[in-house]
Amino acid sequence: MNGIAGNGLVLASNSASRKAMLEAAGITFRAMSADVDERALEAEMDDAGPAEIAQALAAAKAGAVSTQCGEELVLGSDSLVEVDGRRFDKPKTREDAVEHLRFFSGKVMTLHSAAALARGGRITWLDSDFARLKVRDLSDEFIEAYLDTEWPAVSYCVGVFRIEGPGVQLFEAIMGDQFTVLGMPLLKVLDALREDGVLPA
Repeated sequence: MNGIAGNGLVLASNSASRKAMLEAAGITFRAMSADVDERALEAEMDDAGPAEIAQALAAAKAGAVSTQCGEELVLGSDSLVEVDGRRFDKPKTREDAVEHLRFFSGKVMTLHSAAALARGGRITWLDSDFARLKVRDLSDEFIEAYLDTEWPAVSYCVGVFRIEGPGVQLFEAIMGDQFTVLGMPLLKVLDALREDGVLPA
């Protein structure tokens, strides 16, 4: 696609929401999946905070893809959800999704989104942001009807929601940047791309 950025940016993800954010911002890029064992990395960092883990995952994705891309700039990103001190990954099954949503009900969800840039296998930039989302009280009837509509699409989403779709019905208040909620701290990424010269200042 045509965009404001010059050629050479690679997104280390096939996430539909991250692609949509870059496309909407007018960024030219191509996407490559990152071969990273996210659960193994999380296990190694079990004592670390969610923001640190999200940054490590974003950096791992950017670094892994950049080793295959020469001097092209690679963007990696990742998100983690924390509720009552417990970290949540993407639900593996619909039953997992039900359990997650029951746990989230009536609580505040903290969503950490991180991004990293890499070139030639070396991380050149790393940052993160967070948002807090107040989940309303969810009935079992709502949860089942919601998953009838959204499963399996939300199996790819930490937090079991797509804020740009019916997932907005989970919440009564959102405190934070909309792009962070969508899964990438886009404003910080754009600033880093300008600093790198990929975007005009």
